[in-house]
Amino acid sequence: MFQSDLFPVLGLEAVADTRYQWTALAVHPHSASAQGATLLALLSQPDAQAAFAPLDCIVPLADPLSIDAPQAALLPAARFVLQVPAAALQDAAVRKHCAVLAEQGFRLLVEGEAGVHAPQAGIRGIAHGGKGLPSALSLLSLPGPHWAHDVEDTARFAACRDAGMGWFSGPYSRRRVAEAGDGTSRKRLLSLLGLLAQDADSRELEMLLKQDPALSYHLLKLVNSAAFGFTNPIHNFGQAINVLGRRQLQRWLQLLLYARPQQDGMPNLLLPEAARRAAQMEALCKAQGGDRDRQDLAFVVGVFALLDELLAMPMSEIVAALTLDLDVVGALLDRAGPFGAMLALAEQQVPDPAAIAALGLTPAQFWDSQLQGWRWAIQVSRTI
Repeated sequence: MFQSDLFPVLGLEAVADTRYQWTALAVHPHSASAQGATLLALLSQPDAQAAFAPLDCIVPLADPLSIDAPQAALLPAARFVLQVPAAALQDAAVRKHCAVLAEQGFRLLVEGEAGVHAPQAGIRGIAHGGKGLPSALSLLSLPGPHWAHDVEDTARFAACRDAGMGWFSGPYSRRRVAEAGDGTSRKRLLSLLGLLAQDADSRELEMLLKQDPALSYHLLKLVNSAAFGFTNPIHNFGQAINVLGRRQLQRWLQLLLYARPQQDGMPNLLLPEAARRAAQMEALCKAQGGDRDRQDLAFVVGVFALLDELLAMPMSEIVAALTLDLDVVGALLDRAGPFGAMLALAEQQVPDPAAIAALGLTPAQFWDSQLQGWRWAIQVSRTI
């Protein structure tokens, strides 16, 4: 597919709609030299298409003329949104080429003000980051979607939404998490985490689950979903524990902690992000030759890395309340040890090729770990 020394290193960022549901992935190449044609070719591979479905991919296109129209005609255009700089539309040849791409099924967004040339170029929406807002005329003159990126907080999200933008990405998605409830609720969550970390007896887990109606509801809803395909309904926690098995139960319960309802009733965007990190950490550990037990620990690091935001507590206090493997503790507190470097890499919006090489991995192996992480996260977001 690609030569290993030319394999592009990409960052992938979730883009959500107004109801906090993932709707697309924004592509962030590490190198500005990565051409649009190369990115589209990689993202069009069957493994990538299967991993990201049904999400669209937003691909930056600094030079629209770099994509050959006949070659583009062979790609699954409906799955791609092309992000074009407003300045590029000053060129008549670029506008004509963009119109051809639009006719082939690609959706085009302009980065910045749309201008008078946007409709001629087949532009459908606006991509906007930073301060301020696109003009109301620009937003109303195009069908959308309009994408607000680098959204800092919930106030900025609300302003962009009220202006008519429908896609959002940025730190706001992790800053809208509600407080973790009263002290009793937080203590119960920590107790459950402790039991999971210690591989506790099923009866102990069942007793604690009965004290948490929200978690109990989500667990029973999960095991009765089509994703598991059990022929007989599961009515109680004991059955759920038995049919899932210990390992799967632990994994799903760790993720279900993030499924607790938000104050505004919307989904918690920490849930799919925790799932993505966990699955990618597991894949990275496997690529390094880690055995099943090490892979399980890597998965735990990925899930637990967002607990401080979920519980609104310092990570040091969370770790102190749990009995965790020392390698897990080092990764969570200091991004240290064998799992720390993996976690730091999985957290980067734009991965560093040097950090990938330091783990003894190729860019292609890292890409495979990204595919596994996103595939699992998308599945989780649609199952829970």
